[in-house]
Amino acid sequence: MNTTFLHNVEEKIVSIEVDSTHLEAEIVLPRSCQGIVVFVHSSGIGRYSTRNRYLAHMLRQTAGLGTVQIDLLTPQEEAIDLRSRHCSSNVKLLSTRLIGAANWLINNPLTSDLKIGYFGEQTGGGAALLAAAENPDLVGAVVSCSGQTCLTSSVLSNLQTPTLLIVGENDLPTIATNEDTLKLIKTSDKELSMIQNASRQFKEPGAFEEVARLSSRWFEKYLSINDNLFHPTTVSSN
Repeated sequence: MNTTFLHNVEEKIVSIEVDSTHLEAEIVLPRSCQGIVVFVHSSGIGRYSTRNRYLAHMLRQTAGLGTVQIDLLTPQEEAIDLRSRHCSSNVKLLSTRLIGAANWLINNPLTSDLKIGYFGEQTGGGAALLAAAENPDLVGAVVSCSGQTCLTSSVLSNLQTPTLLIVGENDLPTIATNEDTLKLIKTSDKELSMIQNASRQFKEPGAFEEVARLSSRWFEKYLSINDNLFHPTTVSSN
């Protein structure tokens, strides 16, 4: 584990073992942070993307939250995925590894007291919802951005975690599936936010900044250390 300190922020590069698979992750912890948000990436590209690093910075600066950028696929799986897209579209695989990574955080002394949130885009959003639905005691908040929620509809009635669904106004197919998803989720702490003039990728001026603002507000609300309703415990990833 490599650790550096910069501007009251602790940064670590770690290897997280999930079912004998080693996943590389970058953990950044502001001093006295209240919770920690795991970004659901299916490849290393997501971990280094400018957009996701901007969002992680916003969560740390505006909400005082730690962030985890993790590759849920190994380099070998990524190489295979370039040809087949089999692994990155396997929502069950991604959600199982996400649960394993969350268990690792709970058992790590530096992060064990922090509430955990999930942020995922598209397939990653579906994986985040599936992981939260299958293990409601593990996670305190979820944000799914343009999530492929149709892949998880069979378990959404079990979802008890506060959930924010974000879609672009011009992404009509995703709006329809996310509206259906909202109806299936039983918790009252749920919301569907539509960003004006935005497409699925949120590349329009100001669109992803709005994604960051909404996500930061949601995680800050539900991962607050002053809320004693949620106490994470290690759970099975099976």
